[in-house]
Amino acid sequence: MQLLYQDNRIFVCIKPAGVLSTDEPGGMPERIRAYLEDAHACVRAVHRLDQAVSGVMVYARSRVAASVLSEQVRNRTMQKTYLAVTDGAPDAPAGVLRDLLWRDTAGRLTRVVHSPGKNVQPAELSYELLARAEGISLLRVVLATGRTHQIRVQLSSRGLPIVGDKKYGLGGDCPIALWSYSLAFRHPQTDAPVFFSCPPPAVFPWTEFDLHRLLFPPADV
Repeated sequence: MQLLYQDNRIFVCIKPAGVLSTDEPGGMPERIRAYLEDAHACVRAVHRLDQAVSGVMVYARSRVAASVLSEQVRNRTMQKTYLAVTDGAPDAPAGVLRDLLWRDTAGRLTRVVHSPGKNVQPAELSYELLARAEGISLLRVVLATGRTHQIRVQLSSRGLPIVGDKKYGLGGDCPIALWSYSLAFRHPQTDAPVFFSCPPPAVFPWTEFDLHRLLFPPADV
């Protein structure tokens, strides 16, 4: 368990790739209870992360905390920031992507569509190009909505598949290069603003970029 913070209301940690974020056998809540050595501990998921994707997540440790955090997610006051490495580079160094996404529940796929309909929801994200390397780009992505596979689909539909994405991209030998980098929200008990972040691991393709310089630039003197 890579723990970032815990108290009696929240548990902030890194979800590994391949682990479900929801409360199912082998999922993160079950792992957190094992870490706490309390099989009956209240651990509630308030947001999701694709099974293939890693990074920062927060879990509620009480029913009231779960309600408060879930409301922040619904009201879009919980800010979720991701890092992604894409094949190719966007046309503009920064921008906002807005789409209608259709969820194929049978095929477990999400697609961009051009008209409203059943299982169609609006999706919005903003991105910033942080750096470019040999044919790949490092993007910072901030979600305005939280649709299933949203970042992967919106970028792929514009010819920017995420490196290592076997479902919407070209696949490859490395894990999907999408990382939940930071969460900003108000503490469900104190209402104080809190911020948690963690850079991705030093493996390809993240090692193609100077992440420390890009994520922690020196302060102005």
